[in-house]
Amino acid sequence: MKDLALGIDIGTTSVKSILISKDGDVLFETSRPHDLISSEPGFAEEDPNIWWNSVKSILKEISEKKLSNRIAAIGITGMVPTLVLIDEKLDAIRNSIQQNDARSTDEIAELKKFIKEDEYFFETANTLNQQVIFPKILWLKKHEPKNIDKTRWIMGSYDFISTKLTGNPHVEMNWALESGMWFVREKKWHDDILEVADIKRGILPPVFEPIEIVGETIPEIEKEIGFPAGVPVIAGSADHIASSLAVGLREEGDLLLKFGGAGDIMFVTDSLKMDRRLFLDYHDIPSKYILNGCMAASGSLVKWYMNIVQEKSYDELTKMAMESSIGSRGLLTLPYFLGEKTPIFDTKARGVIFGLGLHHNRGDIFRSILESVAFGFKHHIEVLKEIGLEIKRVFISDGGAKNPLWRQITADVVGIDVKYILNNPGSSLGVAFLAGVSVGIFKNWNEIDKFITESEIVISNQKSNSQYEKYYYIYRKLYEILKPLYEELYNIKEGKLDEV
Repeated sequence: MKDLALGIDIGTTSVKSILISKDGDVLFETSRPHDLISSEPGFAEEDPNIWWNSVKSILKEISEKKLSNRIAAIGITGMVPTLVLIDEKLDAIRNSIQQNDARSTDEIAELKKFIKEDEYFFETANTLNQQVIFPKILWLKKHEPKNIDKTRWIMGSYDFISTKLTGNPHVEMNWALESGMWFVREKKWHDDILEVADIKRGILPPVFEPIEIVGETIPEIEKEIGFPAGVPVIAGSADHIASSLAVGLREEGDLLLKFGGAGDIMFVTDSLKMDRRLFLDYHDIPSKYILNGCMAASGSLVKWYMNIVQEKSYDELTKMAMESSIGSRGLLTLPYFLGEKTPIFDTKARGVIFGLGLHHNRGDIFRSILESVAFGFKHHIEVLKEIGLEIKRVFISDGGAKNPLWRQITADVVGIDVKYILNNPGSSLGVAFLAGVSVGIFKNWNEIDKFITESEIVISNQKSNSQYEKYYYIYRKLYEILKPLYEELYNIKEGKLDEV
């Protein structure tokens, strides 16, 4: 009986998998770790062969547990827009270039001479930034021409794995969109961009929507590891989109705030809405979209502070922060310790702890850090409201949301009750559910709720919200005042003293 769906997530630090049933049961979960490779400043790479070996190891384990013959479909999700070059034999030519790789600065500057940025944004929903694919291709043409000569196809992380499983090269539509080479409305490749970047149309694989089946597992897989041939494989999903589906984000007005190492903001719309302060993706549910943002530092900022004060107990700092007060007894933190992505897109911005006095303690500073991330979330909500969007439901998830104080601070700052999703597997669950939808295991998108078994409603305290509004006003004003000083500080650091 084919009654199970398998989801595999090619993540930044590991390959994760989950096997689910139509009744909402999780029958199997496992993961295989891997490392980020950074051989030069600004480089971010990984080895696709390690991903592939991990996937085969997982499939072999599932077969040994006598579960593989029950799998009706497989979905793969992963980091986007990662760049993988593959040859005629569908093998990776070099390490992947990750979405946060920053090597193509010069290429972006050169492209800006030829591309009208306002027109480009309207057509592609992208800006010319480090994430898009074609500046990286230009870098490879300049520095690794032999690898480009070997390239038969380019694709993303999850596309590579599903291509290896099926033997059919393809990319999922959100990889195409985030590549920056795709018309967002017409849903086709942008020939003018390909021409500017000198990219041959022939290296771009066919594009599929998430739940479309791209092929079946090939006999060679069965011979090598015992996993059966003939299992349907779908195009899959970008990881942040699959994780949004996994927590139940499916109706217009649904908002998800994710407390990971970075802070993610995901908002569902039923029609195309674009704003240069935000990113845009297609939802895994057809005909819907997700406006999204990413704050460069969230949980990573908490870890930084714990290391600085040499405190290993998260609970101890939280207890001290609870003894502080709204506004951290007059402290404000700007969380731009890694620069900032959305909504300000300022790589030169830096972290600030403002208002320090001799009366402040570690708990005050820790609370101010928690409040700063909540203020960052609120900034995104204001952007959404400015473009005419209504927030109807707010979900929070990921590691940082386990902290009850941070949950309450967030609800109070944004002024909306929030639903905390506990113990959710995230992207692997979302893409497993997609695979199940593709073959009829799940008939309705609402069935994802079967897997959301633990949640908690955090009530926003309106009195606290009123107090936070005053601090938020200073938070926003502080950045605007410091913005020119960030520029001057950067110039001094880079030795451009004549520009100060």
